[in-house]
Amino acid sequence: MSEPSVADATNRIYESLQADNADIDMHIAALKEALTRAGLKEAVFDPARLVQNNRSGRKLMQAYFRQRGVTVKFSAP
Repeated sequence: MSEPSVADATNRIYESLQADNADIDMHIAALKEALTRAGLKEAVFDPARLVQNNRSGRKLMQAYFRQRGVTVKFSAP
């Protein structure tokens, strides 16, 4: 099985967030590995696809991912 790309890993995180954070830590680890392979320093998420698209929800997501070694940015609307 091939390693997931950054886009695949990001999509799995969106799916996990929709499924009440099922296996989120595993998906974050896969995203971190994909970012490293791609030579990227941060993951970019579309705020419109988030379950809690408000400031506190985005800040909570950034903090949770940062604790796991992934920097999160949000695309402009």
